[in-house]
Amino acid sequence: MPGAIQDTNALAAVLERIDGYRDAVVEMQRELCRRPALAPENGGDGEWEKAAWLQAHVETLGLRTERCDAPDPRVSSGVRPNLIATLEGREDGPATWVISHTDVVPPGEASLWTGDPWTLRVDGDRLIGRGVEDNQAGLVASVLSARAFVEAGVRPARRLALALVADEETGSVYGLRHLLADRRRPFGRDDLVIVPDAGNPRGTMIEVAEKSILWVRVHTIGRQAHGSEPDRGRNAHRAAAWMITRMDSLYRRFRRRDPLFDPPVSTFEPTRKEANVPNVNTIPGDDVVYFDCRVLPGYPLRDVVAAIRDIARQTRERFGVRVRLSFPQKEEAAPPTPADAPVVRALSTAIRALRRRRARVMGIGGGTVARYLREAGVPCAVWSTMDERAHTPDEYARISSILDDARVLAHVALQDASSPRKRG
Repeated sequence: MPGAIQDTNALAAVLERIDGYRDAVVEMQRELCRRPALAPENGGDGEWEKAAWLQAHVETLGLRTERCDAPDPRVSSGVRPNLIATLEGREDGPATWVISHTDVVPPGEASLWTGDPWTLRVDGDRLIGRGVEDNQAGLVASVLSARAFVEAGVRPARRLALALVADEETGSVYGLRHLLADRRRPFGRDDLVIVPDAGNPRGTMIEVAEKSILWVRVHTIGRQAHGSEPDRGRNAHRAAAWMITRMDSLYRRFRRRDPLFDPPVSTFEPTRKEANVPNVNTIPGDDVVYFDCRVLPGYPLRDVVAAIRDIARQTRERFGVRVRLSFPQKEEAAPPTPADAPVVRALSTAIRALRRRRARVMGIGGGTVARYLREAGVPCAVWSTMDERAHTPDEYARISSILDDARVLAHVALQDASSPRKRG
């Protein structure tokens, strides 16, 4: 079982290398930031340019690479690249995996940024740019941990493998899910798998569970009329507004609490609103709103959907409108990773040894690729150190946090490997 480190001199040599990588963090982030990796759904041409640079970069560091690309005719390269970079360990058996994603989200409203989102800016310890935290911080930390082993002349206890995958922001069909479906399926059930895509500023949160995700599109159809004659129409916007308030009843209906999660309850929040009429003096005959629901494990989504359909029925009856429901995203929570799983224990050991802090096992409402691993029977832990600036204007990551995370990943990779077991 991973835990102790027998060769403390080897650890010291690797950590000393990482200590000198501040400039390397900046330069890697600069190169990654200037290569927007946007999915076609987000108006981009995929991750090819970014993955090509990464492959060339890690190969110069001495890592062995292979690709498992997913065909996608929507992008100019024809594929969505998934890169695996590996460094052999001292022993056979389970590997240590770090899985990060190369794609990012669009910058959003340009006026909310204080500079070009695709040009890295350095502000003391902060690196500012789209994607620098989500997920380039974890990606850079993983690459630098592997680089430190090579440059220090130290082999990790077990094979260290980095998976740099596509398409995380839009469903992972061309990314991790493609890897899991491949007949060569690289991940074993006994591997230590870390996903550096969620965390807290102290780096003490180890995520082992995620809520179910349900996105709801509510299309209300009434009859358009002049604003001065509302009785001649059926106000779809009014009906939608009433339904929004009625959806609050879901908080009472699904009220169980689970202290593993923050927040510890299921959430049912109205989010997006599509434009209806362009002028003030028209009663809308058509209205579309969306809800983002994050549901605690234990509540089947079919029960939540049934409750929403009942609210839609009440809306129809009260306002004489039609209500069409659709569910752009509907993902049941995967089985959680056990709190005492080897990967959780290995991370906890490293955090305690290097940071003198006690890690806390938690669940989150956000979704990561960990759910697909857990569904496939591969226990994994989501962990990193971050200020939670993903998807925001002036997104930033801290150089110090990236270096600290590289140290923790190196510690995990050096912990005594467990006895070889058959890979799943």
